[in-house]
Amino acid sequence: MPPSRRSLLVSGLALIAAGCATRPSLMTSDETWPELEPVGVTAGREGLIVRFASTGCTVKADIVFRRDRGGGGTVLAFARRRLETCRFGEVGVVDLVFSYEELGLRRGERFALANPRL
Repeated sequence: MPPSRRSLLVSGLALIAAGCATRPSLMTSDETWPELEPVGVTAGREGLIVRFASTGCTVKADIVFRRDRGGGGTVLAFARRRLETCRFGEVGVVDLVFSYEELGLRRGERFALANPRL
């Protein structure tokens, strides 16, 4: 007996959900995720200085990061919790400091950045 439309639909939805639930593997240092916004990163004495485009109201609480370790390296990705909607001025930049401790890094530890470069 051939499968019914309902069983095909349920199977298709299960396959789609499984594909969405997979976790990307660690990437090489020259790969980026274009879905992430471009940032600039500078290593400072106490942590990383991360530069974001801003119209004037981006604060550190608006930013989340993810650290993945494995495959012989560490990858950091930064993203906004919500879109910046204020319009205090022209688009500029804001520098936010993330300590090595809060990022789970040791000073001088090498990492790859998943975001495109600003």
